[in-house]
Amino acid sequence: MNDMTPIITDIRPATTRSERRALVLLTLCLGVLVAQVDTSVVNLAMQPIGRAFRASIPALQWVLDAYNLSYATLLLTGGLMADLYGRRRAFQFGAAILAVASVACAFAPSAGFLIAARTAAGIGSALLLPASLAIVRVVWTEQAARRRALGVWASCNGLAFVIGPTLGGLFIGWFGWPSVFWLAVPIALAALALSAAVVPESADPGGRHFDLPGQILGAVFLGGFVYAAIASHADGRSAIVAFIFSVLALLVFLFVEWRNKAAALVPLDLFGKPAFGGAVVATASMTFGAYGLIFLLPLVWQSSGALTAQSAGFALMPCALLFFLISPRSGHLAQSVGVRAMTAGGTALIGCGLLIVAASSAGAPLAIAEIGLAVVGIGMGLNTGPLMSVAVDAVSAARSGTASALINVARMVGATLGVACLGTIFAVWQGGADGLRAAMIAGGCVQLCGALVAWLTIG
Repeated sequence: MNDMTPIITDIRPATTRSERRALVLLTLCLGVLVAQVDTSVVNLAMQPIGRAFRASIPALQWVLDAYNLSYATLLLTGGLMADLYGRRRAFQFGAAILAVASVACAFAPSAGFLIAARTAAGIGSALLLPASLAIVRVVWTEQAARRRALGVWASCNGLAFVIGPTLGGLFIGWFGWPSVFWLAVPIALAALALSAAVVPESADPGGRHFDLPGQILGAVFLGGFVYAAIASHADGRSAIVAFIFSVLALLVFLFVEWRNKAAALVPLDLFGKPAFGGAVVATASMTFGAYGLIFLLPLVWQSSGALTAQSAGFALMPCALLFFLISPRSGHLAQSVGVRAMTAGGTALIGCGLLIVAASSAGAPLAIAEIGLAVVGIGMGLNTGPLMSVAVDAVSAARSGTASALINVARMVGATLGVACLGTIFAVWQGGADGLRAAMIAGGCVQLCGALVAWLTIG
């Protein structure tokens, strides 16, 4: 069989092709929701979790970054396993792991246990997310239809940030912080059940195999880099050692992947396509600033006593709602104004939103922070779907799992480093208004650099 032709088996019957596609898209959207709700809801719980376990800022960073780190480091393996052994199967395993890990988080007796359970949840997302994006590439073969589907898929990230902070804030007030982790469980179980009924199975081994050296080296590189960023404020010596190991691991990783060529965990020839490389950079910069913002701003609001967990959740609503409303239309807008303008412009808007928040004083007056959040939501709504589209359009269906994993790696690497680096800047500046301002200025500058890269590379 031609390597460019995906193996598709077990296509479930449906009355019409459009109805079948609608059910498949609903299932994939549930997968996105469960992964992103699990992230967004935890931001609001940082303050009560810190009180419950007497946790420091670095420990709270690890509550977030344990998920982000395991997710990012195993995404490539998740994408490869989806291509090798079945995309629906990977999706289902991911949903099941997420459900179990969320229950474990809810019953966590200590910060260490919670961090471990969050790590397991990240493993589930690493299987689920690239499989869902790869299924979009396989099921929607026409570019225009695929862009519309990706717009809806991307909008679920925004919907998660509507559901997560709103319900999460209410749940924290009513039932305490453990209750926020129960939100993911019914969504994960629904995605698991529906995928068995409607999602076609597909796989495309193409002569590839599991790349254990690449996986280990990639994990050492990213883990060392994130640890160095988090530890740099409190323990400069260990941060330097971790950074050196990280750089060495990256160099060896690149050599191993170059030697393995097409069978590599990360086929380096994909980065020979400027549009793909630009999409990766722009996606990482997007989440670097956005995730740093949603980690720090609610924490500052609650620490200063300006807002409770519930009101902080509602205060994040403009960002999430605009993201959700704009994303489904991003595919149509991209066809009108061009993917280049959408990706670069959206990324630049996020940077401007962070700089507006930087103009506030610890998120006050609230009106200034809300304007900044709204601008961030508009930018994310405009560029998330088109960036995903650029990545999956740049490769054949045979490599859809790997390409999907790479763009999600970029998204989660940006998120992980955003929380780590901007959190460290916040701590170095002694927190409060000065810390938030310094972190938001740094995040905004990274966003604007990502917008420039998108403009120069995406046609």
